[in-house]
Amino acid sequence: MAITTFRKSIEMSHGNLDTSHWPSVNALTNPLVRHLLENAKNLRIGVERLANGCTIVDAGIQHPGGLEAGRLIAEICMGGLGHVSLQTSATFAHWPWTLSAHSCNPILSCLGSQYAGWSLTHDKFFSLGSGPGRALAGREELFKELEYKDHADAACLVLESDKVPPLEVIDKVSRDTGVEPENLTFILTPTRSLAGTVQIVARVLEVAMHKIHALHFPLNHVIDGMASAPLPPPAPDFLIGMGRTNDAILFGGHAHIFVKGSDEAAAKLARELPSSASCDYGRPFAEVFKSVNMDFYKIDPMLFSPAAVMITALESGRSFSAGKLDAALIDQSFGYSGSGLP
Repeated sequence: MAITTFRKSIEMSHGNLDTSHWPSVNALTNPLVRHLLENAKNLRIGVERLANGCTIVDAGIQHPGGLEAGRLIAEICMGGLGHVSLQTSATFAHWPWTLSAHSCNPILSCLGSQYAGWSLTHDKFFSLGSGPGRALAGREELFKELEYKDHADAACLVLESDKVPPLEVIDKVSRDTGVEPENLTFILTPTRSLAGTVQIVARVLEVAMHKIHALHFPLNHVIDGMASAPLPPPAPDFLIGMGRTNDAILFGGHAHIFVKGSDEAAAKLARELPSSASCDYGRPFAEVFKSVNMDFYKIDPMLFSPAAVMITALESGRSFSAGKLDAALIDQSFGYSGSGLP
């Protein structure tokens, strides 16, 4: 499951956001979805059209997918307003590849699209919907706070799932979004897959934005942002894989947020934003998860944030940093066993 899965809903304030100029995230994303479908063979993903016309993209269940598929899916999750790249970094000696994400509108891109906030259930099926389709349905309280609702005749949702959603779930999404099933696309990215690993870790900026929201920092004071985190190896065990993708952000994520307002407010945000501000910080996520009997809601929601942050107050030009990167915990979580054979 994505790191966003585990964060409790908290009543928050957004300040006086002007959303009148915000674009349609679904319109911006449709070309990206077409590109994904048209290049399915090269990306090693499967594309299936169900009897009701809905398109299912398999990015790691029966088809292997890969890093580039995950990168493209992450940009789809960000509503066409974000850029995700793979690059090398010397920050972690044993894990040189890093995922970087930035957005020209981090509030809309991260909270209005990328955040996995739409609960979709039927019988034994459960998944949290991420991506631009959420903004058409507006089923979450968050959209009332943002005062944003999208309008489009085609939609896409990303599910961190290894199962195709049942027709009942697809019908619900169709009703709630007002989009006919033949114009709906569901992209499935299991946690244990390469594409799933990439699209989860690419949420490093979104995780920062969500916690900024939870801390009641005025969203209209957030001007821009970028973040990065090391790319972990996938793990065949679900719990280990889930732990690695979370730990990549909790112990290796680094966010730089540009804000307006006073230096005091920027400094306070820097102190409160890192994962180390949580009482549950300090152990690999899988260990924390086991210690609460796998009950997500017993974990401090303030844990879910990048390890280190820089907050720049644009009006003064001063920057405030807090938190720390932890290479030892990254090595432990990612399964580093030295340079030789076991």
